[in-house]
Amino acid sequence: MQIAMRRWKEISDEDRERLLARSEQDINAVMPQIQELIDMVRAEGDQALLRLTERFDKADLSHLGLRVSDAEFETAESQLPEEVKEALRYAVENVRRYHEPQHSTTMSMQEIRPGIIGGERFTPIDSVGLYVPGGRGSFPSMLYMLAVPAKIAGVPRIVVVTPPLPDGTVDPASLYAARLCGVDEVYRVGGAQAIAALAFGTETIPKVLKLEGPGSMYVTAAKRLLSGQIDIGMPAGPSESIVLADEQADPWKVALDLLIEAEHGSDSSAILVTHSTALAEAVAAIVPDMVADAPEPRRTFLTDVLTGYGGILIAEDLREAADIVNQFAPEHLQIQTRDPFQTLSLIRNASEILLGEHAAFSLANYAAGANAVLPTGGNARTHSPVSVHNFQKMSSVVYISEDAQKAMQKHVVRLADHEGFYTHAAALRRRNESLT
Repeated sequence: MQIAMRRWKEISDEDRERLLARSEQDINAVMPQIQELIDMVRAEGDQALLRLTERFDKADLSHLGLRVSDAEFETAESQLPEEVKEALRYAVENVRRYHEPQHSTTMSMQEIRPGIIGGERFTPIDSVGLYVPGGRGSFPSMLYMLAVPAKIAGVPRIVVVTPPLPDGTVDPASLYAARLCGVDEVYRVGGAQAIAALAFGTETIPKVLKLEGPGSMYVTAAKRLLSGQIDIGMPAGPSESIVLADEQADPWKVALDLLIEAEHGSDSSAILVTHSTALAEAVAAIVPDMVADAPEPRRTFLTDVLTGYGGILIAEDLREAADIVNQFAPEHLQIQTRDPFQTLSLIRNASEILLGEHAAFSLANYAAGANAVLPTGGNARTHSPVSVHNFQKMSSVVYISEDAQKAMQKHVVRLADHEGFYTHAAALRRRNESLT
């Protein structure tokens, strides 16, 4: 395997667009077939889910049903190795500590003018569906990254959907993580069909108001097609990362970190951006042996990514390297430069920014505390990581005294008249007339 290595100034506009789009072009291509699956679930409910799960996940659920039973939670906890449970408890606690300050139960109010008091009141969304991916691995980390802030927000009904294993069971670590987070409504269904089930509801799975969670291009396509039916939450598709490094970076550590997000799947993106040709060449020489050491299917994923949507981009200088990052607006960004805090000042668009050679993506993905469910596909330009706020909505609250109403009245009447809204103005003009 030879990693793709290109100079940014020599890349054609067409190739730049392809790199910047990464897996978004694949998502658009699968829309028609995903619409067929959505229509099937809407029309046939549970039967469609059972049939599609057998087709895509090779799991026969006819003897188990869609919902995970209490007994399965107990079995998962008893079978999971103690060291894995300890690691999950450690990570969940860190995520909880990070997110708890985001939650406020108080209503902040301020005086706008004498007699006019306004503020904001946050309340939880009534029901949310959390998508925990599978297929390419086990992701209990995604479960607690989603469930912890949802629970802190006070969501009354939290539903988890996740693809089953071939025997129809659900990953024990994910079930243990769900129990740690206080979530007991888990369904063994994944893919586009799970998104459709949460949007429309089936005989077994009641619909929810909002979705959150990352997934494959098929899950992402389903969300976009259902955006008029349900709040699809933050756009989180196939994984992507950039390592931004200068000449002082250790090529070995850069190569190690470059591979982390690439192993999620062939539709991922992993890029080294540097203005140091020497570093680029050193990393390019190290990566093939690292890829060869990886087991399948990870080796194939790494190869596909680093010769496809990934590779090495060489900039003219650090400022251009940062500009490339801002154009990509990556999901994960790691900065390995002489002064990472100074380099940080050059970055405007990135979902997650890790500073220094010790801040490997792995640490943030599991246990640093910050949320690892992040906007992808360039959406870091306008979206933020999942937080407690994703599971709440805000109401504006205003109180107006009689004196304040009289002071405001003439201004509002003039504006209503100007815009031609008769009853807006009449409600104020006639407010103090005696009733007859």
